[in-house]
Amino acid sequence: MSRRLKLMYSNWREHKDELWGSCNAFAVATPPPSDDLRYLKSSSLNIWLLGYEFPETIMVFSEKQIHFLCSQKKADLLSVVKKSAKEAVGVEVVMHIKASKSDDGAKEMDAILHAISDGDDTVLGYIAKEAPEGKLLEKWTEKMKSSRLQLSDITNGLAYLFAVKEAGELTNVKKAAYLTASAMKQFVVPKLEKVIDEEKKVTHSSLMDDTEKAILEPARIKVKLKADNVDICYPPIFQSGGNFDLKPSASSNDDHLYYDSASVIICALGSRYNSYCANVARTFLIDSNATQSKAYQVLLRAHEAALSALKPGNKANAVYKAAVAVVEKDAPELLPNLTKSAGTGIGLEFRESGMSLNDKNEKILKVGMVLNVSLGFQNLQTKSSKTKSQNYALLLADTVTVSVKGPENLTSLSSKAFKDVAYSFNDGEEEEEVERVQQTKTVPKHSKATLRSDNNEMSKEELRRQHQAELARAKNEETAQRLAGGKNASGDGRASSRTSNDLVAYKNVNDIPPNKDIMIVVDQRNEAILIPLYGAMVPFHVATVKTVSSQADTSRNCYIRIIFNVPGTPFSSHETNSLKNNTDIFLKEVSFRSKDPRHISEVVQQIKTLRKNVVSRESERAERASLVTQEKLVTAGNKFKPIRLTDLWIRPVFGGRGRKLPGTLEAHDNGFRYSTSRSDERVDILFGNIKHAFFQAAEKEMITLLHFHLHNHIMVGNKKTKDVQFYVEVMDVVQTLGGAKRSAYDPDEIEEEQRERDRKNKINMDFQSFVNRVNDLWGQPKFKGLDLEFDQPLRELGFHGVPYKASAFIVPTSSCLVELIESPFLVVTLNEIEIVNLERVGLGQKNFDMAIVFKDFKKDVLRIDSIPSTSLDGIKEWLDTTDIKYYESRLNMNWRAILKTITDDPKNFIDEGGWEFLNLEASDSDSDGSQESDQGYEPSDVEPESESEDEGSDSESLVESDDDEEEGSEEEGSEEEEGKTWEELEREASNADRENGVESDSEEERKRRKMKAFGKSRAGPSSSSSAPKRPKFRR
Repeated sequence: MSRRLKLMYSNWREHKDELWGSCNAFAVATPPPSDDLRYLKSSSLNIWLLGYEFPETIMVFSEKQIHFLCSQKKADLLSVVKKSAKEAVGVEVVMHIKASKSDDGAKEMDAILHAISDGDDTVLGYIAKEAPEGKLLEKWTEKMKSSRLQLSDITNGLAYLFAVKEAGELTNVKKAAYLTASAMKQFVVPKLEKVIDEEKKVTHSSLMDDTEKAILEPARIKVKLKADNVDICYPPIFQSGGNFDLKPSASSNDDHLYYDSASVIICALGSRYNSYCANVARTFLIDSNATQSKAYQVLLRAHEAALSALKPGNKANAVYKAAVAVVEKDAPELLPNLTKSAGTGIGLEFRESGMSLNDKNEKILKVGMVLNVSLGFQNLQTKSSKTKSQNYALLLADTVTVSVKGPENLTSLSSKAFKDVAYSFNDGEEEEEVERVQQTKTVPKHSKATLRSDNNEMSKEELRRQHQAELARAKNEETAQRLAGGKNASGDGRASSRTSNDLVAYKNVNDIPPNKDIMIVVDQRNEAILIPLYGAMVPFHVATVKTVSSQADTSRNCYIRIIFNVPGTPFSSHETNSLKNNTDIFLKEVSFRSKDPRHISEVVQQIKTLRKNVVSRESERAERASLVTQEKLVTAGNKFKPIRLTDLWIRPVFGGRGRKLPGTLEAHDNGFRYSTSRSDERVDILFGNIKHAFFQAAEKEMITLLHFHLHNHIMVGNKKTKDVQFYVEVMDVVQTLGGAKRSAYDPDEIEEEQRERDRKNKINMDFQSFVNRVNDLWGQPKFKGLDLEFDQPLRELGFHGVPYKASAFIVPTSSCLVELIESPFLVVTLNEIEIVNLERVGLGQKNFDMAIVFKDFKKDVLRIDSIPSTSLDGIKEWLDTTDIKYYESRLNMNWRAILKTITDDPKNFIDEGGWEFLNLEASDSDSDGSQESDQGYEPSDVEPESESEDEGSDSESLVESDDDEEEGSEEEGSEEEEGKTWEELEREASNADRENGVESDSEEERKRRKMKAFGKSRAGPSSSSSAPKRPKFRR
C-alpha cells in the first residue's frame, strides 16, 4: 500500500492542474454493494490502493491528512493504513466513525470539510460522473455542494493513475486473458460447431448462460485458476440473424442462433481475475460469400495494423489512424461502416475512459498499459435471398499490453485467422446431391489444377497414370539437378543452392508451357501458377501467393480469389527483394468466376498444397540447422508449472539389472525431461532436436504412446538412438486363462471388460490432454521456427508388411510412414523419399514388396516385404496423393548395385532416362524393339557368359532372386536337354484347351505372355571383354 499511496500522491502533485482539476484535496465516496455488474472509479481506487472494496466509505485526501468516514468495523480494518501513510507521504490518517447504521454522518462530514478548508480558494475534487447512492453518499454530495468549497472533477487523474499497470497487475490481466481466450477456444467454438453441425435450435441467451458457467468454472475449460478469484466482465454476447450491436453495452437476446448460408455470428467474452478484466471478440462466417470474406479480411488487416501501432511513445490516436489507413487503402467503401474507436484501456475497469483509442486522443502510450483493441464494421449489406443474411456486422477484439519490445497480444490463443473462423457446412451436401443426380458420371480429382469442363472425363486410374507421368518428369529433372550439383543430402534437393529470395518460375518466356485454353493452370514442375490476364498467360511463382480461397454465391457462380504478397504486407517473404526495384509494379489480388465449383475447389487445393510444400522446403533449408551439439535443458522453475504426464515406460529401456521403474515426462521451457525415481535414469529431449512427434492412442493395440523421432542421436542409458518412445499399457498384455469354460454372459467377465475400456479411455484422454497442452506451448512465437506439432497416424490408410523381421501394421501420417508398436521402430519422412518401387507385383502373387529409395543415395534402400496384394490400390492412391513417384516391377531389384551404378556415373544415368528404366509399361512396349534396346538394362537372374562367376560387386546381378535353389536345378536341366521348351508346353496347353472347348489365345497374346515369362531367365547384355560392363538403363 505504501508504494501505491506514494505513487498516487506524486501523480496528483505532478499533474495537479492538467488532470486533477487543480484541487487542494479530493474525495472518493464508495456506494453500497450491488448485485449488478458495474465499474466505478471509486471502487477501483479502493481495490488499487487498499486491496479490497470498502462500501459506504468516504475517503478524503489532502496534503496533510487522509480522512475516512465509515463504520467502526471498517475503521478497525483500516487502522493499518495509519503507519503506511505516515511513512510513505507524511500524512496523518483521521478516522470519523458513524454512530450507527441509521446515522447519516452529517456531523462527521462537517468536521472533514472544516479540516480541509483553507479559505475561499480551496478546491475539492470528486468523481463527478458517479451519482450518489444510499443515504451516506447523498448526504455527502449535499454537504459538498452547500459548502463554500469549489468543486472540480478528478476522473482524468484517476484514469491516468490506473492506466500503467505494475508487474502484479499485469499478471492478473494475463490470467484473465488466458481464461477468456480459453473459454472462446475450448468452449464457445466447439459449442457453436456442434450446434451448427447437428442443426440444433439454441437461443442466444442460452448460449450466454452456458458460456458464463464455463467461465465461472475454469476447470471445465482446462484452466487451473481458482474459481473464487474469477468473475465475468459482462454477460457473454452472442449475436446473429441480422440484428447486431457493436457497442459494449450490447446483450444477448432470446432469438435462435441463425447459421444459414451467408450468415454471421458475433461472440464477445470478458472475464476478470482478482478484479482485473480481459476481453476478446470473434466473428464467425458461415458459408460466407465473396463480399463478406473480403470485408472480414480487410477488418483483420486493419485490426493487425492497430495492434502493431501499440508501441511505447506513440500517441493513442495512432492506433485508430493505422486501422483507418488500411481500410482506406484496401476497401474505402467500408470506411463509413468502421467503428469510431479502436477500443479503450482495460484493467480494473472494463472501459478506462481516459485511454479511448479514437482519432482525437493524443495521450502517449507507455510500457505497462493494457488496452482492449476492438474494431468492427457495422450495418453492412450483402446480396442474399434470405432476409436475415442481408444485414451483417463484423467485430474483432483482443486484450493487448504495451511492452518494451512492442505489443503483446494476450488473447492470441483464440485464433482470428480467416481459415479458423470461416466455416463451410454445405460442401458435403452439395457433393452428395451432385452424385445422386449424376450417377452415371465420374467426376475425377484432377491431378493438374485446370478449370475445364466435365466433357473431358477420365477414370481414376488414368488420372493416376497421368499424374505419375508428370511426377516422373519432375523427379528425373530434380535428381539430375541434385546429381549434377554433387549433392545427395536428405531433404528436398530441387533447389538446394537457392535461397527463398531467389525463387524463379521461368528463366525466360520460352520456358512457359503453351496452353490452348485460357484458364488457370498450376505448373507443378516449375512451381508456378499461370493466370490469364488480358488474354495472355502470366506466370507467378507459388511462393508469391499469400492466400487462395474459393466462394460460391446464390446464383451458382463460383469465385476463386488469389491474394499475393506485396511490399508493405506483414511477413511478406518478398519484401526485401521488392525494395531493390522501386519502379516495379505488383499485383495484389485477382479473382475469377466459374460455373463449376468442383474444378475451382481443385485449383484451390492444388495451389495450397504446392504452396505448402514450397514454403516447407524453403523454410527448412533456411532455418533448419544441425543440432549435433545440443543446448542444455532450461527447466520451468518459477516461470510456469511444467506440463506433466506420469507413470510412463520408456523405449529403449535403461540398462542395468535392477527392476524397471515407470517415470514422469515433463515439458519445460525448451524441451522434455523424462525421469524415474533413480537419479541416473533421466533423458532430456530438446524441442530443437525433435524432427517428428507422434501421438497414437490405443485402439486395437495394447499401448497408448508418444513417440519422438530426432534430428540427432541422443543417449538413453548407454544406447545411442534417434527414436524415443513413452507409453502406457492400457491392459495386461498377458492374461492367464483358467481351465474352466468361460461364458460371454458372465457378469464378472462383463464388468472386467468394462473396467478395461474405462481404463483405456482414461489413459487416452490423459495423453490427449498432454498433447493438446504441448501443442499450445509449441504454438508460441518462439517455437514457430521449429514447426512442431504432434502428428497422429491415419489408420484407415494402414497396411500390413514386414519392414524388418516381423510382420507389423504400418501407418501413414501427414508427413511420415510409421510403425511405432514393434521395435525397431519405423519412421520414414516423406519428403526424403526419392521414389518407391513396388516389387513382385502381378503374376498371381498374394503379396508384394515395397522398396523405398531415399534422396540420399548413401542410405540403404528400405524394404517392406510381404504386403498383401489387397493393399496395392490403396498404397498407389496414397503415394499418388502425396506426390511420390512410384514404379512397379515383377522382380526384386538389387538396389545396392543399382545405386552404385548411378553414383559412379550419374551422367550416364541421366542420359539414359533416369528412373524410367523401372517403368514396367515402357519395358513391355519396348520388348519387340531393336537389338540395341534388348541389350539395354534388363532385370536378370543370370550373369553374362563372358563374365566370371567369381567377379566382385560390379558383376553382381541387378535382381535379387528368392529362388536360388530352383535356378540351380533349371541350369542343370538345361544342360541335359531333357526339359520341354516353352513352345512345346504352350502347344500342349492349346491342345488341352481345344479338347475342353476353350478357345485358344491369340498369337499376339501368346507372344506377350511368353516374353513376360521369358524375362525371368534370359541373360543380361553380352560383353566383348572380360571387364564387367556397366548396365545400361532403358529409356
